[in-house]
Parts: sequence; C-alpha cells; structure tokens
Amino acid sequence: MSHQAPRETARVAVENVGGIDRTEVELVRGTNVLSGRNATNRTSLLQALIAATGGENASLKGDAESGRVELSLGDDRYVRHLERRDGRVVFSGDPVLDDPTLADLFAFVLEDNPARQAAMTGGDLREILMRPVDTDEIRAEITSLKSERRRLDERIERVTEKRGRLAELNEEANALEADLDAKRDELAAKRDELDALDGDVAESRTTQDELDEAMATLRELRDEREDVEFERETERESRDAYRADLAEHRDALESLDPASDAERAALEADISSLRDRRQSLDATINQLQRIVQFNEEMLDGEHPEVRGALDDADGNVTDRLVEDRTVCWTCGSEVERDAIGGTLERIRALRQEKEAERRDLADRIDSLRDEKRAHDERASERERHEARVDELEAELAASEERIAELDERASDLDDRIAAAEDRVDDLEAAAQSDVLSAHREVTQLEFERDRLADELAEVESEREDVEATLAELPDLEAERERVAADITDLRTRVERMEDDAVESFNDHMSRLLDRLAYDNLDRVWIERTGRDGGESASAFALHVVRQTEDGRAYEDTVDHLSESEREVVGLVFALAGYLVHEVYEACPFMLLDSLEAIDSDRIAALVDYFDAFPDYLVVALLEEDARALDDDYHRIESL
Repeated sequence: MSHQAPRETARVAVENVGGIDRTEVELVRGTNVLSGRNATNRTSLLQALIAATGGENASLKGDAESGRVELSLGDDRYVRHLERRDGRVVFSGDPVLDDPTLADLFAFVLEDNPARQAAMTGGDLREILMRPVDTDEIRAEITSLKSERRRLDERIERVTEKRGRLAELNEEANALEADLDAKRDELAAKRDELDALDGDVAESRTTQDELDEAMATLRELRDEREDVEFERETERESRDAYRADLAEHRDALESLDPASDAERAALEADISSLRDRRQSLDATINQLQRIVQFNEEMLDGEHPEVRGALDDADGNVTDRLVEDRTVCWTCGSEVERDAIGGTLERIRALRQEKEAERRDLADRIDSLRDEKRAHDERASERERHEARVDELEAELAASEERIAELDERASDLDDRIAAAEDRVDDLEAAAQSDVLSAHREVTQLEFERDRLADELAEVESEREDVEATLAELPDLEAERERVAADITDLRTRVERMEDDAVESFNDHMSRLLDRLAYDNLDRVWIERTGRDGGESASAFALHVVRQTEDGRAYEDTVDHLSESEREVVGLVFALAGYLVHEVYEACPFMLLDSLEAIDSDRIAALVDYFDAFPDYLVVALLEEDARALDDDYHRIESL
C-alpha cells in the first residue's frame, strides 16, 4: 500500500497532559523518534496525539484541572480539551476522528493496546479484528434482503404464469375476430333482405321503434349483468387467495414461539458481563506471564544487574552460593532454588487455570451470541408474519364487503332483465309482419355483433395488460440478481475481511521474521478455523513453528515465546488490522511504545518495516535503542 496524499509538517501543542506542563513539537511525514530516558514524557506526548486524534486514552497532569492539545495538519486545525470533573477526565473539542474505535485498536499500539495484548497472551484474535464490524447490522440487512428476494420471486412467478394466459388470449382473440366477421356478414345480408321487402313499413314503425328501444334496454341490462358477474368472480378469486395466504401466515405464526424483549436484554447483559470478565482475565494472564518470564530469566541468570545489586559490600555473596541455592531477588536472603521453582510452577498452574477459564468464557460468549441471533431472527420473522396477517385481514374484509355489494347488484339486474324480457315478448307478439320480423332480426344481429366487439375489446385489453406485465420480467430478474448478489456480498464480507487479515498477518510476519532472525523460530502464522459455509463465526488459531539444530520443525505455543518474540507477534497483528480496516484512510498517525523487550537492532529493523505504512509513524524509545535507528529519521529528544 502507499501513503495518503502528502501532508505538511504536523505541529502539536500540549498543555497539562500526562507529565507535560507545556510543550510544542513538530512531526514530519514518515518516522518520528521520541528518544530519552524513562520518565521523560515520551508516553505523555503519545497520549496527547491520541487525544487530538479522537481517543480518550490520555490523562491530565496530576496538579491540573484542565488540559489542551492542538494539532495542525497543513491548513487543518484540531483542538481537544481535557477537564477534570467528579474525579474523572472529560474530553471535548474537535478531534481528527469522530469515532476513534479503529485507531484505538490498530493505530495506537501502546503497551496496553488490545490487539497487541490479545496476540501476546493467546486472546481471541478474531473478536479483536471484528470488533469494529457491526455483524448484527449485517445479519439484519441480510434478513431484509431475503424478504425482498422472496417478494421478487413471488412476483416473477406470477408474471411467468402470464405467458400461458397470453397464448390463451391470442386464441380467444382470433376466434372472436372470426365470429365477429361472420356476424357482420350475416347482419349485412339481413339488412339487404329488409330493404327488399315490400309493404308499408310506416304502419309498423311505432311498434318497431318501441321494440328497438326495448331490445336496446335489454341489451344494456344484459351487458351490465355480465360486467357485474365478471367483477364478482374476480373478487371471489381474490377473496379465496386472501384466505389461503392468511391461513399460511397464521400457521407460520403458530409455529414460531414468541420471544420477549426481556429475554433479549438478558442475553445482551450476559454477553456484556462475560466480555468484561474475559477482559479482566486477559489482564491477569498477561501479568502472570510477565511474572513467569521474569522469574525464569532470573533463575537462568539473564539479569546480571539485578543479581549484582543483591551482592554484599565486598561482592562475595554470589560467589559463596552453591548450585542448589540462590539469592532471593525480593528479599535478598539465601533460598533453595527448588523453593523458587516450586512457587513458579504454582504460578504457571494458576496461569493455565485462568487460560482455561478464559477459553470457557469464550465458548459461553459464542453460545450466547448464537442464541441472541436466533432470538432476533425469530422476532423478525414473527413481525413479518403479524404485519402480513393484519394486511390480509383488512383486504379480506374489504373483499367480502365488495362481494356482498356485487351480489345485491346482480340480484337487482336479474329482476330488471326479467321485466325487460317480458316487455320484448309483448312487443314481439304485437309485431307479426315480415317487415317487423326482419327489423327484429336485424336488431338482434346488431346486439350480437356489438357483444362480440365488446368481448374482443376486453380480450385485447387484457392481452395488452399481460404483454406489459411480461415486459417487466427482465427488470424483475435483474433486480433479483442484484439482491442475490448483495446477500452473497454481505455473507462473504466478514469472511473476506478475516481472510485478508490472516493473509496480511502471515505475509508481514514472514517478512519480519526473515529480517529479525530469531534463533530457531521458523514461522509464526494464523489459521482461520471453524468455517461451515454459513454465517456462524469462525476462529483464529495462532501457530508457532520452531526448528531444531538438525533442521527438524516442530509445533510450539505462544506461551513459550520469549517476551521479545511475543511483542513482535502483537505488533504485527495490530499492523494487519490497521491494513485490513484501512485505518490509514482516516487516521494519519501510528504510535509505537514500550518496545524495550526487543533488542536495539531488531527495533531498528521493525521501525524500518513499519515506516512504509502510516503518514506519521511516532515511536517512543530509550536513548540506547534510538541510537540503532537510521540517522535520517526525525528525532525529538527533549520535551
């Protein structure tokens, strides 16, 4: 990756933060080295940068009630205020980041950095990596998209069914056009016959006019009755469909147990409590590890300065000790080496007990998360069915009301048609002449012609509607493909992020181990486990591979790494998270501190490697460690 666009020199003004009274510092793009002895406010300056960027891992000077950090980046200016209220420090102002979560996890790599500590102590690496990702929101979005996909599937199925109806309509239209042409020919012939008839049509004109009017009225009533019957049949089909859908959703509701908000709140509370306990165990395990490491090194004689301080005035105590006795580095008295070794074994046992407890907590947290997710999915499904039941009940009631209205209209029309038919029969009985009979036949043929024309118009109108509906099919199918792709993308987003993190860690770890050249440490790598092809969480397993003098490789554990090796593992894991979450896009700084466990030459190689990634790399080092770094790095030696 490359840096962001070039920025000018960063200027930092600090008042009353940590141990700093007042200072101003310039940082250049690239690596900035804060060098000095212990207690020279190097960490305080890092805290000030954290505060200016948006974090709250900063303290006020002990004798101050307020503090201030001002950061200038080119033309941009950021000010953060710290104020002591009710025994705690309250932050305000305008920082670089609105949400510092990613920076706290992966950019501010101080001694207590969560990513660094998790990698060093065998903590839950995946939980740290995925902490900034709202997986609950992703699952909710997947549920919503699934509902949208179901709706599209139903719509596509209904549209596809129209293809068969279109073929039927084409056949009906062709048949009606043929019948209409035949009826028109028959009507033309009958009109010619009427014109050829001799006789006085004037005498029968009144009767014929009345008959024509009665026939026209009867035709209108019959047309209206057919329309009502068509509407009624259509409405009955809709009602039956509503009933079937309503029964389906009610059955679905009965199969889903209701879940209460209290249960969900209890699950969230349990998860939060277990997380707090796990964090407490992480701190305890780390402390125990340091105790074990220190005592092992003392027993192996790797701290000559401390051992020298235990000698008496003439330097003879150490010389007088026999191999099975040593000087206690807590009280200075002679003790059996086995006594210290026994105490050390008990501490190791306590640490293993805490690690087992932590693994049990992790399993319980995963179980509760699965239970909460199932709870949320069940509640969402119930809400969807309940909403659909309400809609269908309203639609069913409206349909029943409409059917009742149509039944009443049909009954009324039946009565009126019967009366009109009686009127026509009476008029036909009064009209017996050939001329009137011909008029009557012409009128009937005109009625049948108009009826066929109306039926054809209805079929053509329905055919146009079906063709328009079928024209929607490509867009519906494209929309469904987009929704399906979105579901796939959401399902694989977390997995891709995990894969990228594992690949990034393994790549950078391999490169750094080649540069740092630790004795017999062949490889440190992360394996992503627990994949089942679904949406359940996976896990990160950290592997350590060592090599014997004869070149044989064997698996080891992170507990057996030296403190220097563990520190490198923690730093590289933080770097992997920094790159995977693209923290460099928003946060210009990466801060490194507490590297004393690593020797000077390896610190120099580590800083040189990290220099390629952030805009501003700020490293706090002791003077002797800083001397091993490239002279071209910008140095700040006085605060």
